[in-house]
Amino acid sequence: QVQLVESGGGLVQAGGSLRLSCAPSGRFHMGWFRQAPGKEREFVASITWNDSTYYSDSVKGRFTISRDNAQNTCYLQMNSLKPEDTAVYYCATDGLPYGRGQLTRPTYWGQGTQVTVSS
Repeated sequence: QVQLVESGGGLVQAGGSLRLSCAPSGRFHMGWFRQAPGKEREFVASITWNDSTYYSDSVKGRFTISRDNAQNTCYLQMNSLKPEDTAVYYCATDGLPYGRGQLTRPTYWGQGTQVTVSS
């Protein structure tokens, strides 16, 4: 059982930045997903144990996923935020160490953190 805890959401103006954190990350295959009101949950970014990263087209070039093994934490740095980035952001993992490729079927989810971008 993996219990993920996220932090770092909030309200920011368009063009601003936020950093989300998620622990523990261990050596797990980690990812971030988001769900906007009235929409399905969608993939945002993921990172493997050896720091291979994957991004959705909508955030590529603006968001950066990373991990700090010493801090046992995964991060999502979000820059140049847009109103359409407004959503609840979820940290997730399949709980498997040394996973490869994009995270597509998480088993464990955090509680979610609200990100609101005002225009």
